[in-house]
Amino acid sequence: MIEIDGSYGEGGGQIIRTALALSAITGKGFKAVKIRAGREKSGLKAQHLACITALKKICDAKTNSVAVGSDVLEFTPGKIKGGKFEIDIGTAGSITLLLQAVSWPCFFAPKKITLKIIGGTCGKWQAPVEYFQNVLLPHLNKLASKIDFKILKRGYYPKGGGIVELSVTPKKLDDVVSVDLVTRGDLVQIKGVSYASKDLEKAQVTERQARAAQKTLGKYEVPINISKEYGETLNPGTGIVLWAVFEGEDHLNPVRLGGSSFGERGKPSEKVGEEAAKNLIAEIDSDGIVDGHLADQLIPLLGLVGGQMKVVEVTKHVESNIYAVEKFLDVKFKIKDNLISVEKQRKSK
Repeated sequence: MIEIDGSYGEGGGQIIRTALALSAITGKGFKAVKIRAGREKSGLKAQHLACITALKKICDAKTNSVAVGSDVLEFTPGKIKGGKFEIDIGTAGSITLLLQAVSWPCFFAPKKITLKIIGGTCGKWQAPVEYFQNVLLPHLNKLASKIDFKILKRGYYPKGGGIVELSVTPKKLDDVVSVDLVTRGDLVQIKGVSYASKDLEKAQVTERQARAAQKTLGKYEVPINISKEYGETLNPGTGIVLWAVFEGEDHLNPVRLGGSSFGERGKPSEKVGEEAAKNLIAEIDSDGIVDGHLADQLIPLLGLVGGQMKVVEVTKHVESNIYAVEKFLDVKFKIKDNLISVEKQRKSK
């Protein structure tokens, strides 16, 4: 059984989510200790328990007795299954954090797999589902014959109730191209979505967020298209996600940089839009190829298919994910001048 030190690097939940995903893919069990030792409240959180519950369905996994606050996890996977699964995180637990653990095994299922996930679609310390859909997911196209991701309903803190559906038709890893994210062309367009609960429509929240973002991004002489959406939700909420698209984008190795912000009580809509735009500007003007939030999320992909990517910064989250990936895959990562590459690759499928 593989030993995982949960206090490694930033000592957060990233290591556990990645370990769960790769354990399911490789069939290798693991024991994690000192889980989230780097956090004020250590141990497993509710979202980690939701990941474990989901993988018990998807791959018949077995664990020791765990609860919120547990600092030891023993996880033994079974075989990944295809089919349809429903996962209810409860309240506004992050859908995208759960997907860090449960989306990867979908690409290694024996047949099409569909996940219906209920929880929170945006909030603090998590990527919005629109970021997953438009910035991360295009990179995972290389692992599947077909991917379909639908945002059926948005869910905000504290009640959640957001619903997304992910369907994946896998393909053989032998047919997958490696990661090649080292250079980028000129910026050609900026896209985005400004969203809010239906009860904020009279206040024109999405329109104000979009206008503020577009004004802030005005220094770039490219088309800026930000859609505006309202929807029925369990409680009020709002946010905006932006992404930059660059010339010569390869659909298997796309260069996309993202920026986002979400609304809070007392925070003007204009501030939300401006904040998201400034986040994106920082990424664009850094000449980065992979933005700061995407880099760590692509480490498992790099480990699975090989290749290289140039990142703006090698963060603690990146280091934590490298640690976890090297535990499960026969690979060795190299980092030089923010260029991350893989020395060797064992075919896992």
